[in-house]
Amino acid sequence: MLVDMPLERLREYRPAPEEPADFDSFWKQTLSDTAGHPIDARFEAYDARLATVEVQDVTFRGWAGQPVKAWLLLPRHRSGPLPAVVQYIGYNGGRGIPYEWLTWSAAGYAHLVMDNRGQGGGGKTVADTPDIAPAGHGSSSPGFLTRGIEDPAKHYYRRLITDAVRAVDAVKCSPDVDGDRVAVVGGSQGGGLALAVAGLRVDLAAAIADVPFLCHFRRASQITDNGPYAEIARWLKGHRFEADTAIGTLSYFDAVNFAARATCPAWFSVALMDNVCPPSTVFAAYHRYAGPAELEVFTYNGHEGGAEYDLPRKLAALAGTLGG
Repeated sequence: MLVDMPLERLREYRPAPEEPADFDSFWKQTLSDTAGHPIDARFEAYDARLATVEVQDVTFRGWAGQPVKAWLLLPRHRSGPLPAVVQYIGYNGGRGIPYEWLTWSAAGYAHLVMDNRGQGGGGKTVADTPDIAPAGHGSSSPGFLTRGIEDPAKHYYRRLITDAVRAVDAVKCSPDVDGDRVAVVGGSQGGGLALAVAGLRVDLAAAIADVPFLCHFRRASQITDNGPYAEIARWLKGHRFEADTAIGTLSYFDAVNFAARATCPAWFSVALMDNVCPPSTVFAAYHRYAGPAELEVFTYNGHEGGAEYDLPRKLAALAGTLGG
């Protein structure tokens, strides 16, 4: 069943943004602080026993110079630097194992898959990339969305978004990559990260955001009790007088605000039966996107959106912008 507004209302939905006055200076300072640490990108051969794909185990320095893991997959038969796709992963996921990520290298791209700090890993019981949080980050409910919710400087997504920005720097360090042809892609949390990076960098060729998370936090926390947005309501049940503080912190990480600063071509998707990332939250980001953007609507799907059936659209989009 539909979980939000009818499509005709969604197409007109343009809520007033909740954007802090120091949004730009906050992120300028955050990225400037991290830029003081060398990227130190290392690419180590990984024997995945694949005949047509070369795999490299990547480590680079993300937020505060902390190590972040990734995979880099490359088509074995290549001549010269390749266009690159940097992929961000959904909530509670990680870089996993290389065999999950063969599509983009099969299409001729260098493909970097960034790990999520503290969330996932490579099939181990602990994350490949731990989340080393600053001291005194305050209270939180289970999950990552409220970790540091009382102070944007200590919030989890300040660290993860910074990692995501630095992942682009890392892939550009590879001699197999054409640094002028880099796109960012992701679904759910990964889609929100792709929009954040698009808003914080001016050197991207394209962005793809499928059913993106991290959008329009106040509305999302009020209309769904599924998935990560429910963590906000759960935290606020125990902190009754701190709703404005919580939403104020989250506004520094809202993809709606990043979208207003992004100029590279973008491709969105939204699902009208998605009760994890409600469609109005996606439309809010899409309508505020500053660059050229297209939106694919999946009327009878939930959070899976177009799934693998949407790959031809994305392959065509990047072939047109990256020349893969």
